[in-house]
Amino acid sequence: MRNPITATLARLHSLSHPDPVRDWLILVSCSLLALVSLVVWNVWAFDRVANGDVIGTSMKSASPVFDQSTLNAVNAIFTDRAAEEAKYVHGFYQYADPSQ
Repeated sequence: MRNPITATLARLHSLSHPDPVRDWLILVSCSLLALVSLVVWNVWAFDRVANGDVIGTSMKSASPVFDQSTLNAVNAIFTDRAAEEAKYVHGFYQYADPSQ
């Protein structure tokens, strides 16, 4: 017992005459249709996002992402690193060059 899909495709193939121009025209038409649909989708999505809308479901309430104490701790780390960098730049640390 043959698969109905392959039987249908075999019947359609046997009824049609090979025509490369028609086949290429169908292929190019389908490709252009796919390209146009992708461009329309991307323009629609860009327009929605550019206007501040949300694609998909939007969150009703958003909790704060960072705590102020965490931000202060990160700021302190960067301040300490900047102070160390200034010590290197201004010659606070003295090194003996072993190659000399």
